[in-house]
Amino acid sequence: MDTLVGTAPTSVPTALRKLYLLRFAFAAVWAALLFATADTLGALTVVLLVIYPLFDVACAVVDLRSARAHAQPVRGLYVNIALSTLTGIGLAVAATSGIPAVLRVWGAWAITAGVVQLVVGAARRQLGGQWAMIASGGISTLAGATFLAQAGKDGASLTNLAGYAFVGGVFFLVSALRLGDGRGR
Repeated sequence: MDTLVGTAPTSVPTALRKLYLLRFAFAAVWAALLFATADTLGALTVVLLVIYPLFDVACAVVDLRSARAHAQPVRGLYVNIALSTLTGIGLAVAATSGIPAVLRVWGAWAITAGVVQLVVGAARRQLGGQWAMIASGGISTLAGATFLAQAGKDGASLTNLAGYAFVGGVFFLVSALRLGDGRGR
């Protein structure tokens, strides 16, 4: 059973393409909402912050089911599920301490998740379109270090998280468009 639409099994590239398009759409909407609320750490902003890694967990579970059904490597997906779950919890707790604490948790997640994304993208490179995932993982790692640095400065803001999410979404879009077409190899 295809874990994305409930029909007959599909190929890994088809399942990933659907998942990556969904991730792009989510990231774009999420980034716009966060950008509009990033000045304060109000209830809506906190909900948005916690939802993002939980959405990542849901996507990783869907990806995991598809990968297992097609005998693809899954270890990195399990690591991603654990990291994102802990991040959701960490962000809920950090939000009670302010924006710098949120940036520290988000930064640590961006670094670790970026490394995992690099590994998963490299393992899937034969599917095509994975160069964007590999690049995104590298950029995520660097961005995470930037968020950690921002947390220690006066006037720390969540605005850059919106940009980070949107750029990550664009990488998912590029990967979706190039998956399995031979050009992404």
